[in-house]
Amino acid sequence: MNSPSKLNPDISVLVDLFYDSLSQLGTIEKIDPCTMPEDYQTLLAHNHHMTVTVEQFHGCPVDLEVLDERLDNHHYSRKILLKRSSDNTVVQFGIVRLALDELDDATRQRIQKKETPLGRILIENDVLRTVRLDSTWEITPSRELADYFGNPQLEKCFGRTALIYCNDEPAIELLEIVVT
Repeated sequence: MNSPSKLNPDISVLVDLFYDSLSQLGTIEKIDPCTMPEDYQTLLAHNHHMTVTVEQFHGCPVDLEVLDERLDNHHYSRKILLKRSSDNTVVQFGIVRLALDELDDATRQRIQKKETPLGRILIENDVLRTVRLDSTWEITPSRELADYFGNPQLEKCFGRTALIYCNDEPAIELLEIVVT
């Protein structure tokens, strides 16, 4: 268990929350963000909320689908999809782990309702936050990951790990994988 002060968006730790091995998501290789195609740089190589970035990129709001979740004494974790509200197309797969002690009760409860994307909740609840990009990743997706994106032929996608500080404390570890 990481204490909130020890949070670090380690891709293996995040994936291990819901999978037996990293390979169940595919072949994942750390890359320099400058080597990603331009659309993926726009989506991933920044220090902003993915909810806002994905909505701007796709020109519509996104809806949340929680695929799985875990709760222990210190963390709430979930595996999610974000879907364009315009056509229900999946545009992001993610794994998030939140340090519960770093969020106020109202924010925590709203997150656990599983109705609204995390970024939107933090913004609407006026949580003082800073997003820090950790690493970017090139992914040859597993069948499961490709199927989430509705494209069994998907050969490559990209992702990032990031850490969100809430009220100047490390609070939320993220793995975010997108397609264009």
